[in-house]
Amino acid sequence: MSNNTLTSRVENDQVLVLERVFDAPREQVFSMFKDAEHLKKWWGPRGWELPVCNVEFKPGGVWHYCMKCVDQGQGDFYGMESWGKGVYEEIVEPERIVYVDSFSDAEGGTNESMPSTHITLEFEDLGGMTKLINRAEYASAEALKTVTDMGMVQGITETWNRLDEALQENK
Repeated sequence: MSNNTLTSRVENDQVLVLERVFDAPREQVFSMFKDAEHLKKWWGPRGWELPVCNVEFKPGGVWHYCMKCVDQGQGDFYGMESWGKGVYEEIVEPERIVYVDSFSDAEGGTNESMPSTHITLEFEDLGGMTKLINRAEYASAEALKTVTDMGMVQGITETWNRLDEALQENK
């Protein structure tokens, strides 16, 4: 039974926990996070593409990317670019990826005016299916509210829907 509904909860006022089960083996789900060509297919909300995606998948390595809105139906967002940078702290294949996620500029400089996030992704083997647990820890309850107000949960829901579609295509 596949339950592809995303669930979310907040712990200690500053940790956002998102969970979803994917109908794909753990190794396959994990691989979608480590390869730039895979990430380009699904990362970001619907209507957004990844024209730039550089991944150095190792502890201390940097993932630098640009999301660009290509959907004219999204009004003011159309043509907008959002740069991000992840710095990997720990990688345990195929169980866990820990990284710090920040807003950045095109050169990879961190945007200090926006909250950074400490992210732990856990890939739980459910025998042919995988439970993905995303723990996003913010510096404060205010920082968590900032990204929640920006539509973070909806964005991740759409992103994970696209991940699910990419997984089904790769079967």
